[in-house]
Amino acid sequence: MSAADAPQTLEGSWVLHEVFAVDWPRWRAAPEPDRRRILDEAVTLLTGVLTPQGPEGSAALYHVLTGKGDLGLVLVRPEAAALWELELAVEKLALGDFMRLTWSYLSVVELSRHAADALADDNPVLQARLHPVLPATAFACFYPMNKRRGEQVNWYDLTAAERRSLMAEHGRVGHRHADRVTQIVSGSQGLDDWEWAVDLFAEDPVHFKRLIYEMRFDPASARYAEFGPFIVGRRLKVAELPGFLAPPEPGARGAAGSAAPAPRARRSRS
Repeated sequence: MSAADAPQTLEGSWVLHEVFAVDWPRWRAAPEPDRRRILDEAVTLLTGVLTPQGPEGSAALYHVLTGKGDLGLVLVRPEAAALWELELAVEKLALGDFMRLTWSYLSVVELSRHAADALADDNPVLQARLHPVLPATAFACFYPMNKRRGEQVNWYDLTAAERRSLMAEHGRVGHRHADRVTQIVSGSQGLDDWEWAVDLFAEDPVHFKRLIYEMRFDPASARYAEFGPFIVGRRLKVAELPGFLAPPEPGARGAAGSAAPAPRARRSRS
């Protein structure tokens, strides 16, 4: 195998995932007028960020379950520079003083040339796959993944025909769940710590478990796939953000329904 054997890809929209943990003790301690002002600023910005839902971009806000964080933001834009601008705008929010970034991931939607050759560049189907709109489902699941390249098993030593055969079976598993789970795959080689990013969308999170479990048995996953951490969130409308962050009564548990974490510092930018 050589670099000449690398499959060619088409790139589309850029995708940024960010997960934040709320510093609940500091937020609860802030004066109520300050909290109201901070929330008004955040709602105004996020309303503008989440409004585009088409070729010009897409975005969604999530309530993240488990200790990986509290709030998740997924941004999709046709140009990479827009993500840098949006990330900075979110970090400059006064609300950022009460949150800590716990996870972030950068990738770009990709499609193999082999899959795209049958479609003209301006074909609406092709463009919709390269520049997807985030489905408005109740739940989303994100995870990064690699293809193994160890001494005994190496995806990149396989011939193009072998890889296509394995991915065809892998795709058939996904198609069996297509009426319940929508998938967006983006590439991150040279952009982040894993090779691909996968977003799944469904009305019930149990479908994520069933799909991933079945895929563990297909050869492309069983022999060659390595999975990173899984992050699951429930879709959160911007109008619901004030209620989500509403401080509980004194002595009650944290606003997210769990014990409040220790104070956290905001991420510093060097």
